Amino acid sequence: MNIIANHSLQGSNTFALPGRAEYFCRVESAGELHQALAFARQRRLPVSVLGEGSNIVLAGDLKGLVIQMGLRGVQVVAQGRARALVTAAAGEPWRDLVTELLEQGCYGLENLALIPGLVGAAPIQNIGAYGVELNDFLVSLEAVEISSAEVRQFNREQCGLAYRDSIFKGALRDAYIITSVTLSLHREPRVNISYPALKVALAEYPEDKIRPDLVCETVSRIRRQRLPDPASEPNAGSFFKNPVINAKRARDLRERYPDMVQYPQVDGAVKIPAAWLIENAGWKGRRGPHCAVHADHALVLTQFGDARGRDVLDLAGEIVADIDQRYGIRLEMEPRVLGDCEKPD
Repeated sequence: MNIIANHSLQGSNTFALPGRAEYFCRVESAGELHQALAFARQRRLPVSVLGEGSNIVLAGDLKGLVIQMGLRGVQVVAQGRARALVTAAAGEPWRDLVTELLEQGCYGLENLALIPGLVGAAPIQNIGAYGVELNDFLVSLEAVEISSAEVRQFNREQCGLAYRDSIFKGALRDAYIITSVTLSLHREPRVNISYPALKVALAEYPEDKIRPDLVCETVSRIRRQRLPDPASEPNAGSFFKNPVINAKRARDLRERYPDMVQYPQVDGAVKIPAAWLIENAGWKGRRGPHCAVHADHALVLTQFGDARGRDVLDLAGEIVADIDQRYGIRLEMEPRVLGDCEKPD
């Protein structure tokens, strides 16, 4: 393990934003992780964890030690006729895990195909797409407490998973480093095509021909069409969460905006697509001097190569304020802000 001082992070975040780590290291084993934490404790350094940098806005330099997770490995730890328990290390790319498990006959994650990032970040965000969330399959996870280096197991309930949220974004924020995740997956092929856009995309196929591999391919194709490649257009994917409001507010808004897209939830609340709000407010394709709302993807902010984190946050803040003023809905950012600048109010 090599600890580097004053390390550039511009190539370590998909927004390609500039910033430097006071200290940086990549860990590829539990032993290296404990060495890194010991280094930080001895020097009383704060610790930040970085995966692929696909869900962050780097808003300046990072003090302390930045640890990039490189722990790899996927293991089927138990299986029966109906379910298989699979443990994946935190440094595994999520998109690779989905395809690998599909090839091994472990089903359920197909709707989450091609989501960027590493396995260790998946529970923090409770990643979800096309009608499926990690919460549907998570059994437990293993994490190391930063302050003590003690290893702890969290079951699903202890993780406090909710829509794009978990205890690791709240009460235990920056307290633990997730090292592995255990999932319970189906052994028999079954599919979930309840999400409207996915159902439409698969409408040409007879129901008995829709298998997990087809769902995985279809979701991957949709994501490639909808989300720009960060290699050519730096971005952090979907920038805002879809807001959830109560039914009365939804009815009031529908009266004012008859074409507003709304998705009733099982608890009686209503989810409003943030992309609809942003596009309807005229933000889609709007360009600033350093960054823009993507012309084809209203949820995606991108930069032109010379932006700083503050530029992205300023644009996001303008969008948040405008949507709040128009609809009375406060958008929340999906990416986490790291660095000297704070996220917009």
